[in-house]
Amino acid sequence: MSTPNKTVKSSGRPGRALAILALILVGLSATALLQGATSVRLGLDLRGGTSVTLQPRASNDANKVTSEAIDQAVSIIRQRVNSLGVAESEVTAQGSGTNRQIVISVPGDSGRRVVDLVGQTAELRFRQVLATAIGTAGTGTDAATPVAGVAADINAKFAALDCTNVANLQGTGADAPSETIVACDRTGASKFILAPAEVLGTQVSKAAAGIDTQAGNVWTVSLTFNGDGTKAFAALTNRVTSLASPQNQVAIVLDGLVVSAPSINEAIPSGNAQITGNFSQVEAQDLANVLKYGALPLAFDRGEVQQVSPTLGSDQLEAGLLAGALGMLLVFIFSVIYYRVLGFVTVASLLVAAGMLYLTFLVLGEAIGFTLTLAGIAGAIVAIGVTADSFIVYFERIRDEAREGRSLRSAVESGWVRARHTIIVADMISILAAVLLYFFAVGSVRGFAFTLGLTTLIDLLVVFIFTKPLMTLLAKIEFFSSGHPLSGLSAKSVGTKSPMTRAAATENVEG
Repeated sequence: MSTPNKTVKSSGRPGRALAILALILVGLSATALLQGATSVRLGLDLRGGTSVTLQPRASNDANKVTSEAIDQAVSIIRQRVNSLGVAESEVTAQGSGTNRQIVISVPGDSGRRVVDLVGQTAELRFRQVLATAIGTAGTGTDAATPVAGVAADINAKFAALDCTNVANLQGTGADAPSETIVACDRTGASKFILAPAEVLGTQVSKAAAGIDTQAGNVWTVSLTFNGDGTKAFAALTNRVTSLASPQNQVAIVLDGLVVSAPSINEAIPSGNAQITGNFSQVEAQDLANVLKYGALPLAFDRGEVQQVSPTLGSDQLEAGLLAGALGMLLVFIFSVIYYRVLGFVTVASLLVAAGMLYLTFLVLGEAIGFTLTLAGIAGAIVAIGVTADSFIVYFERIRDEAREGRSLRSAVESGWVRARHTIIVADMISILAAVLLYFFAVGSVRGFAFTLGLTTLIDLLVVFIFTKPLMTLLAKIEFFSSGHPLSGLSAKSVGTKSPMTRAAATENVEG
C-alpha cells in the first residue's frame, strides 16, 4: 500500500541534538576533572567503612529507655546522617527490649565525623546565668558570698566543679529543664550556675549555619523559634535586660555544656537567635543539622569505633559488574540478530548511556556523597531492560510506518512522533516507581531505587538527543534507505513486497 503525495514534516536538525549531547558529556567530564573525581565511590558493602555501637541510657527520669524511644532515636540519627549527604549508611537497632543498641555503619573515611555527630543528644536549653567563675575547682561560692536564692547543695557543687577535668566536658545531656544546674562551657575555661530552662530546643523550628560578617566572619548557627518559643524567648530576654552582670546573661546550653552566654542588652521579640562559640564551618553545620531534626530522646554511651571490612568485597563487585556486562551483551546480540546493522544503533545508544551514567556517578560522588552499592548496580542492570524497550518501541514503529508505504526518511519521522509518547509513559512509570521506593524505603533499597531512576532518566535523554537524531542521519544513507538485506529495513524484514523507496516514490518529506 502506498500513500502518494503525502507530506510529513521532519523534526530535523539532528546535528543540534548531537551537539547538545556532546556538550553534556564534555560538561560532565570537565566537572569530574575539576572535582578530582577519578573513580566511583563504593558503598559500605563493597569497600567497608566505620561502625559504632551506641548504648542507650535515660537522660533523665522523664526519658526512660523504651523500644519506642530507641525507634525514635534511630529515625532522628538516620535523618542527621542523610543531611550530610552520606549515602548508603546503615542505622539499625539490634537486640530486644530495653537491651537494644543502635549500630551505625558509614561507608568510607567520613565515618568518624558522622559518629561524633549522631551521638550528640542535642538537648538545647536557654537558661539565665545566676553566677559564673573560672573553671577550676575551689573557685566560686566557697571563695565568695553564695548566690542568693540558690540552694546550698547547688552552691557547693558549683564550688567543687572542676572544668579542667575532661570528664566534666563530655556533654551528657542529662540536665533536667526544670532544675537549677551547674555546668561548664565547652572549653572548660568557665563554669556557671544556671536557672531552670525557659526556652527549649523543641521550640526551634529552623536552624542554619552561616557566617556573621559583622563579628569578623565567624561561623554561627541561626535559630528560628516557633510561636511558643518566640513568646518564651521574648519574655526571657525582656526580663534579664535590666539585671546586673552576670544575671543579664542567657546561657545557650547544648547537652549540658554552655556553648555561649551572651549579655542581653534589649528584648528580642523577633523569634530569632544566634549561637556563637568559635565554631569551625564543619562544627557550625553539624550543630545546625542536629538541631534541625530535634533532640534524641535518650543519651548514649558510645562503644568502640571500629573499621568495617567489606561485607561483599571485590569478588561480589566483579560479579555484579559481570552480570551487567552480560545483560548488555545479550541486548547487543538480540539487537544485531533481529535488527541486523540497525541493531548497532542500540549498541551505540547503550554505550553512550553507560558513559553518561559513569560520569554522573563520578560527579554525584563528589557533589552529594553518592556511593554505589551492589543494590545500586542491580538497579542499573534492571534499567538496561527499560532502555532496550525504548529502542524496540521506536524501531518497530518505524517498521509499522514503512508497511503503510512510507519511505525510510518519512517513517523515521512519523514513527518517532507516535513512539515517543509510549517511550515517555513507560519511562515515567519506572521513574515514579523509583521515586516511591526511594522515599518510602530505607537502606540498600534506596540505592536500588536511586540508580534505577537515574538510569531511566538518562535513557530518556539518550533516546531523544542521540538515538532519534542518529536515525534521522542514517535514513539519508543509501544502505538503509534502499532496504539492503543486512540493514534490518529490507522488504522482508519490514514485511512488505517491495522496497520502501518504490512504495512511496511520490511522498515528500519537509525539513
